[in-house]
Amino acid sequence: MRAPVAAGLQACLVAALLTACTGAPERDHARPSKEPYAFSKQTVTMGSSLQVTLWTGDDPGATSAIDAVFAEFDRLDRLLSVWKEGSDVLRMNAAAGREPVRVSPETIEVLTVARQISEWTGGKFDVTFGALSGLWKFDQDQDNEIPTRAAVAARLPDVDYASLDIDAARGTAFLRRPGMRAHLGGIGKGYAIDRAAAILRARGFNDFMIQSGGDLFVSGHRGGRPWRLGIRDPRGPADRSFATLDLSNGTFSTSGDYERFFMKDGRRYHHILDPDLGAPARGCRSVTIVADKAVIADGLSTGVFVLGPDTGMALIERLPNVEGVIVAADNRVLVSSGLQGKLAMIGPPTDAP
Repeated sequence: MRAPVAAGLQACLVAALLTACTGAPERDHARPSKEPYAFSKQTVTMGSSLQVTLWTGDDPGATSAIDAVFAEFDRLDRLLSVWKEGSDVLRMNAAAGREPVRVSPETIEVLTVARQISEWTGGKFDVTFGALSGLWKFDQDQDNEIPTRAAVAARLPDVDYASLDIDAARGTAFLRRPGMRAHLGGIGKGYAIDRAAAILRARGFNDFMIQSGGDLFVSGHRGGRPWRLGIRDPRGPADRSFATLDLSNGTFSTSGDYERFFMKDGRRYHHILDPDLGAPARGCRSVTIVADKAVIADGLSTGVFVLGPDTGMALIERLPNVEGVIVAADNRVLVSSGLQGKLAMIGPPTDAP
């Protein structure tokens, strides 16, 4: 059976931080210098806005630590991007069908996790979705056009995670067929966030938040309280949440159909593709995954979205250290057992097309 695919980057800005934090470093200068406060810096990397917030009174140490995080994101982007010349992924794609390519240990690690998520989801998450690039256009080249069935059908055989060979001992990766193309947009940012969290903790910071697009990691507390996070209403204004969750150690990743999309003849076409149709998945409006690793949450939010609400929630319930909230296409809200009593509902999601 052909392995399916979930295409596109994760939809961004899905988990909004409900406690106040700022983009550039700011503070109330009337406070003593040692009193902790929310120290934030922001940049753009890996195709998304990246914001790091530390609850600290050590301004120089915080600046140095956040700059190290920014540098790590940029370094990983040079390895994992499909836009950076000479990246591991571009070299893999160029050698598809010809020969294995030596890649970095980081790329091997991301590909290995991606294959695990592909197996969990029956291939609904698939890093070889790059074979479909250029058919559906949801980025700067968006043209609101629907590709022909023939064009999609011609590409689908090259979407097959099982035809990606990873040799960790030799440090190589190989796409077996010439038309295959890897794309780590659905998992790379999660991996970078995990690396960033390790950097901050190694430097002695335990109270922080890292947010890149729809992927978010929190640790410790903000002023003695857990970080309060909101789940965006898929059909409401960008700043409206329908539920909140207090979290003090873990990651929070959302995939939704509301960031990269277009409407045509009253129907929504978005960037998360169903592999059987080569067209947008129709079962969900958004999927939020709570886990202990951002790389897992990042990939699973896409895979569960494509699986659909009921099959997707069944998978969440089977996996250890994974919880989730799903807004189905019919606007039902499904909450995993581990979040029962912890998720605070503000109101039902907006019911609109």
